[in-house]
Amino acid sequence: MADDRPVPLDEYPIHQVPLSMKQVATGDRNAYDRCIFHLFDHEGRSLLILGLGVYPNVGVIDAYATLRRGDTLHAVRASDALGDDRMNLSVGPLTITVDEPLQRLRLRCAADPDDPASLSYDITWNASFPALWEPHHIQRRGDRLSLEGRRFVQAGGCTGVIRVGGDDIPVTAGEWTATRDRSWGVRPIPGEERGRLEEEFGTEGFHWIWSPVRFDDRFLMVIAQEDADGYRTLNEATLVRHGARDRQLGWPQADITYRSGTRHPERAVIHLTDPDDRKPMELGVEVLASLPLAVGAGYPPADDWQHGTWQGRGWSDRRRYDLSDPAAHPMAAYGVIDHAARFTLDGQTGYGIFEHGSFGRHDPSGFTGFDSVAP
Repeated sequence: MADDRPVPLDEYPIHQVPLSMKQVATGDRNAYDRCIFHLFDHEGRSLLILGLGVYPNVGVIDAYATLRRGDTLHAVRASDALGDDRMNLSVGPLTITVDEPLQRLRLRCAADPDDPASLSYDITWNASFPALWEPHHIQRRGDRLSLEGRRFVQAGGCTGVIRVGGDDIPVTAGEWTATRDRSWGVRPIPGEERGRLEEEFGTEGFHWIWSPVRFDDRFLMVIAQEDADGYRTLNEATLVRHGARDRQLGWPQADITYRSGTRHPERAVIHLTDPDDRKPMELGVEVLASLPLAVGAGYPPADDWQHGTWQGRGWSDRRRYDLSDPAAHPMAAYGVIDHAARFTLDGQTGYGIFEHGSFGRHDPSGFTGFDSVAP
């Protein structure tokens, strides 16, 4: 019999529905609540991506950390049964502590005593700008709601140390940029039933840009999601400055230069519009380092572990991937890839993430199918 006693969070006046805080107001097995952090140095030598997720209707909590250093990707993953203490953001060796909500968080990965060369870190994340709501994210497959997410994004800095391969990598304020994203709602996790909706409403194409950028005095968020025809289903171009109203910079249009024979972006120009005088603005993008989320981080179409999947109690896993060998990660190109990048706008240089995925047909880019690549 299930334990239906109150949990610690039920002490607080934060309920939205007449349920315990251990329960969500939907029976959808795909209910989720999770976060992702991106931290990298401004030369692109190290790119660390980490996150944690809760999946209340399948009773799972999991977390991951992936570090790209050269052509080696170091991954730590952990999964366990979801407990009652939702304030405890810890799974195996991975822990996130909220020291001050929306301002300061501590990110930790404990060392593996049996493998001193494996990844560990202790980092403090500090906000540089207020958190920004992203557009309400909805996707349907046929008439079924397959994804509905509430999200916010935030840019900041970080300090601490990363240890890997016997080396200490100092994470130094001013030399590293850190962004994060929080989201919750309903999002597909493995194990979904198959049938007519998948057969008759398969994806012809998907094109995605998600790009938080931190400058010294401003924060810019750009999002564009399009289907195979180029029809836009999600759009965002918002500039955040201290003491000023947020500014919307129009309908972002990206010109992406791909590496020949791939859909791997090397640089891009995102065209924006100044709302005051309607003059065009150009956001330049130079990719510094890339990390595919399907390798180590548990995002589809990963074939060794995906978020929300039951691995048993107390499961953890550490491994290394050779990113120079495509045979070691054959599905990486069919998932979203996060690129640490240097950006330029109005004569200023900033740093952030150029997250991009382009699969199947995308008419505006000239891609005709899943096997189509840049010339």
